[in-house]
Amino acid sequence: MLNHPDWFVEIATDAGSAFALRINAKLHEERTPYQTIAIYDTTQFGHLMVIDGCTMVSTRDNFIYHEMLTHPALFTHPAPRRVCIIGGGDCGTLREVLKHPEVESVVQIEIDERVTRLAEQYFPELTESNHDSRATLLFSDGIRWIKDAAPGSLDLIIIDSTDPVGPAEGLFNTAFYQNCYSALGTDGILVQQSESPLYHLDIIRGMYNSLHTANFMQCHSLFFPQPIYPSGWWSAILASKVANEYGWRQAAAAACLFPTRYYNAVIHQAAFTPPQFFAEAITKN
Repeated sequence: MLNHPDWFVEIATDAGSAFALRINAKLHEERTPYQTIAIYDTTQFGHLMVIDGCTMVSTRDNFIYHEMLTHPALFTHPAPRRVCIIGGGDCGTLREVLKHPEVESVVQIEIDERVTRLAEQYFPELTESNHDSRATLLFSDGIRWIKDAAPGSLDLIIIDSTDPVGPAEGLFNTAFYQNCYSALGTDGILVQQSESPLYHLDIIRGMYNSLHTANFMQCHSLFFPQPIYPSGWWSAILASKVANEYGWRQAAAAACLFPTRYYNAVIHQAAFTPPQFFAEAITKN
């Protein structure tokens, strides 16, 4: 079964599990200077992008990830005007950020331009806002860009990266978070995808430790389903420069004027409630 030609299978060896999607065809595969990207046509999930053998985005369920990586943070910051996205080459996160009228500028720094060009071809719905006048797309090293950013020049940094290996490894350490802290203004917020709370507690604990070492005052995890990712359950960490115990613009979220498919004000509040095992694991660390 794991080698069946009609299925794409991602094996999570350390977790002793696997995830599979039935495919109609492989549409594209190429090796870039950074990674191997493949595009499949699946029977039930539309197009599927795979990077180095790991599922990244599908037509059917990408809206959950993109909405939850953006809207909770944007509705938590009191006035998010200047936004930076590190990674996010499929541009779904960029699309969601630009739904917020108060956002004045978004810079997206993706190291591998081919991710974006293939998204334009196979996921055009995700790239529909790429020509918004507020958006700037750079194909460069996001770690270096953040290091060179002017102090206090950003309100929100969104780290929409792959797993902490290869090109993304440097996005999960104290030195990078310290540079993010410097680039953020007084009320600045960083939000980063943080893997599966069921499979990757060690990674999440390490992120908490590094963010606190980098002087972020508060860190909170938010949780959401993501069917194509290992375990089907995913998370992000929201880190703030100021103490703000779950404070957010609840009225603005409840009166949201743009369409969403997963996010709403009730989901926002519920997403920050940690399961008991998770709360105990993070507290003990």
